[in-house]
Amino acid sequence: MSGDNQYHCPDAKRLQTLKDIANKLRIHCIESTNASNSGHPTSCASAAEVMSVLFFQTMHYSIKEPRGASNDRFVLSKGHAAPILYAAWAEAGLFPTSDLLNLRKLSSDLEGHPTPRLNFVDVATGSLGQGLSCAAGMAYTGKYFDKVGYRVYCMIGDGESAEGSIWEAMAFASQYKLDNLVAIFDVNRLGQSEATSLGHKVDVYKARSEAFGWNTYVVDGHDVEALSRAFYDASQVKNKPTCIIAKTYKGRGIVGVEDQDNWHGKALGDKSAAALQVLKDNIANQGPHELTPMAPEVKAPVISVANIKLSEPPKYDQGQQVATRAAYGTALVKLGKNNDRVISLDGDVKNSTFAIKFKDAFPDRFIECFIAEQNLVGVAIGCETRRRTVPFVSTFAAFLSRAYDQIRMAAISQSNVNFCGSHAGISIGEDGPSQMALEDLAMFRTIPGCTVFYPSDAVSTERAVELAANTPGMCFIRTSRPNVPIIYSATEPFKVGQAKVVRQSDSDKVTIIGSCVTLVEAVKAAEELAKSGVNVRIIDPFTIKPIDAETIIANARKTGGRIITVEDHYAEGGIGEAVSGAVSDCRDITVKKLAVREIPRSGKPMELLDRYGISAACIVKAVNQILSV
Repeated sequence: MSGDNQYHCPDAKRLQTLKDIANKLRIHCIESTNASNSGHPTSCASAAEVMSVLFFQTMHYSIKEPRGASNDRFVLSKGHAAPILYAAWAEAGLFPTSDLLNLRKLSSDLEGHPTPRLNFVDVATGSLGQGLSCAAGMAYTGKYFDKVGYRVYCMIGDGESAEGSIWEAMAFASQYKLDNLVAIFDVNRLGQSEATSLGHKVDVYKARSEAFGWNTYVVDGHDVEALSRAFYDASQVKNKPTCIIAKTYKGRGIVGVEDQDNWHGKALGDKSAAALQVLKDNIANQGPHELTPMAPEVKAPVISVANIKLSEPPKYDQGQQVATRAAYGTALVKLGKNNDRVISLDGDVKNSTFAIKFKDAFPDRFIECFIAEQNLVGVAIGCETRRRTVPFVSTFAAFLSRAYDQIRMAAISQSNVNFCGSHAGISIGEDGPSQMALEDLAMFRTIPGCTVFYPSDAVSTERAVELAANTPGMCFIRTSRPNVPIIYSATEPFKVGQAKVVRQSDSDKVTIIGSCVTLVEAVKAAEELAKSGVNVRIIDPFTIKPIDAETIIANARKTGGRIITVEDHYAEGGIGEAVSGAVSDCRDITVKKLAVREIPRSGKPMELLDRYGISAACIVKAVNQILSV
């Protein structure tokens, strides 16, 4: 381990206090999991000394402002060890330690795994392998956007280090020289059902970490002096993140349980009395400790991420052909001009998503995450914490499915990340089904609180991007590859949950609902039907969630209660099902759904639209069928 003359080893009294706090944390975890008759006391016990040294020797933070912008950050990636996180904050004085006995109760925010319902938690964890990406996003924000010295610490379980997302994050942090980031691997040897694949082979962990470009130390994770020194040394390293491989024992200090199988996720029950007595006997000072958190050393800048507007209105000519993906890039640049906290993250497809426009305009606010979508999403979540940035994540919509777990966890994290998925549907053409997002609307519609935009031209795309920047919760913007005509004027107002009637007459017989490429096909179909005297109404929903039920129902009733939905998406979970749900209580309305109903194949876009039943000709046929009933 590297040395430094400025390091001052804690004196014997302070070291003993840190040991005492570690054992107090163990006691809290045993008592709280016993009170709830569930939880993970053994996973907490292995981390006790690390938590003691972090919270009472290393980190700078304010108890009065747990999510203060200037504080050091801590992410518990091994979220099942939540009781020790709660215990550390209680011992630091944030709330009474007696509250810990409410663990996992419906009336308490001390849930089984951490969520931001608690004012000291930035991101929800518990779905393993995700914390380090979020921590890397926090560290990136600190180093490159806030440009101040707060540090980010992330505790990782050895079991969860089998997740590939951990190593995506390791590569990212090294690539961007995040020297303000420290990962602590709690190598306690035991997983849930058996020993981990590497057990206590700390040399292998060290080699892997170093191979990913991290400054790495191996320490006894139960030695408070060694941990104090390791965290200090990490603070002196420049241009590299630090990984501390802490060799620990699961259930440390618990008589008859330490380093034993089959104790994962179990309260100690009748073994708790003996364990608690031993732990109490090992505490030199039974009274309150005198250690208090160190105040933040620097002040993060005061910023605003409210009321973000386009720098100028959309500028297109009626009838001009523009891909919505291109308009997305244009809109991002306009937002970036008006607020320097708008950032863009992309997965090595920026020249296809058109996020490259933002990179060209604001290279210092563009983060290339390469082909690692799980980390891409996790980093964005981390960047957005404490409302320090407004992130827009872009890649092919199909590839966001790889990061679905991160996306659903982002909702639990109360995140405001915005997603743009391009190249949606069979309209991308020859690339084939692996590239065609046909389930993305369904995926994002299931996310609680997520707003789902599906703009139909460049004007509505720019407004969708602007609205997303100001809409609480996550947003998804679906963009397409083909050029489509401009149908809206630059002054057209758009609102979340408000549909547009783009074609109507007093004699309409059917309401057709489609978006983007299928809206174009619907207009073609309307023109063809009009030749035979059949008029139809066309609605652009703009947002698929929330869906504008009021507009849809009112117009459907003016067209005989007949609706046809047409979408470049599978039949499950998309526009058709959103509309069906909106009118489900209306017995006088019928919905016929046109959608892609099998795995498609490569071909030219128009060939595919026709083959899979969503072209203008197919819409004409469907209208004639619904009118013949």
